[in-house]
Amino acid sequence: MGFKNSIAWYYFSAPKNFYVLAGRLIPWFWGAAIVLLAVGLYMSFFVAPTDYKQGESYRIIFVHVPAAWMSMFIYLLMAAYAIIGLSWKVRMAEMMASALAPTGAMFTFLALWTGAFWGKPTWGTYWVWDARLTSELILLFLYIGFMSLQSAIDDPRRASRASALLAIVGVINLPIIYWSVKWWNTLHQGASVSPTMAPKMASTMLTVMFIMAVAFWMYTIAVVLMRARRIILERERQTTWVMDLVKAGTGDKQ
Repeated sequence: MGFKNSIAWYYFSAPKNFYVLAGRLIPWFWGAAIVLLAVGLYMSFFVAPTDYKQGESYRIIFVHVPAAWMSMFIYLLMAAYAIIGLSWKVRMAEMMASALAPTGAMFTFLALWTGAFWGKPTWGTYWVWDARLTSELILLFLYIGFMSLQSAIDDPRRASRASALLAIVGVINLPIIYWSVKWWNTLHQGASVSPTMAPKMASTMLTVMFIMAVAFWMYTIAVVLMRARRIILERERQTTWVMDLVKAGTGDKQ
């Protein structure tokens, strides 16, 4: 089984094979994302009970918390692909790291933006230089720096190596984000969901939050696969198979 999985991994690490696989998977992930997002938003507004302390304003956490999770998970995955691309010169890993960055930046911005709207009724201000908020803002700058480096360097391979180093160094910010509320005296509340303790919210609220998190994951996979296909066509445009796709007019449609 391990040998077969290894063969499959090498097979789909080839841009041509990955391009075909991604094209087949995208509609399924889009469908799952739309269904789960519709269910999650409906439950967020009409099923989840009103919080006895924060009232209706707390409902923004059903977007804010999953977006914050995604901002960190995507960065970790991007850094993992960067390590693979840098260490083993796997082109598909470099392309996946590039494809993940814009979506990670979007979720980081969404986490900051929704956090500001949650903070106004809760703290009385949209922004404070709180340890968690500041480290999350640094994460957004890391995403922007990663994309800026890739745009600034003409050679894709050199751009991938430079941005990979930034992504790897930036991983140190992730534990700072996660543990900031314990390491420093911050305004930001502690974790409501943790693998080491019982949840601090009603089961319905927890269910809605996880549905939204899975919906965001499905969306991320769909969008990243689409972006990866475009990157493949751009970077492999001199190869015979891409030229054949362009001539046939089927590029990015398979």
